[in-house]
Amino acid sequence: MLASTQSWFFWALLSACFAALTAILAKVGIQGVDSDFATLIRAMFIVVVLAAFVCWAGKWSDPRALSGKTITFLGLSALATGASWVCYFRALQIGDASKVAPVDKFSLVLVAVFAFVFLGERPSGRDWLGIGLVTAGVLLLALKRQLP
Repeated sequence: MLASTQSWFFWALLSACFAALTAILAKVGIQGVDSDFATLIRAMFIVVVLAAFVCWAGKWSDPRALSGKTITFLGLSALATGASWVCYFRALQIGDASKVAPVDKFSLVLVAVFAFVFLGERPSGRDWLGIGLVTAGVLLLALKRQLP
């Protein structure tokens, strides 16, 4: 296994791979189905698979032991995730995956800005350069896709 200081990168890379698969598999899966209903079906699969995984891994604990703050912020995160999924599936249903996914990845930039504003994170100059390049890339892809 990777050293603990590098393991975040391994998991983030896997996340990116699965996110890429999500776009392709969802684009195929939503053909002929309402995107909101497809999102519900997807969420049901996720609940079942995650519940089985948590139980299998021995990670189940009493949710009543969680603090109010934890429940509130996990609930708000769930609402944001649900809204993201609904919007993403709607965009996939009416647009090409190769067009939708790059714009969706503008979330990378927004995470950096929100983390700066709300969490007090302070990216370095090099980090901001990378964030700016991602912004430029998203805009280039989005504008290219919108122009005839």
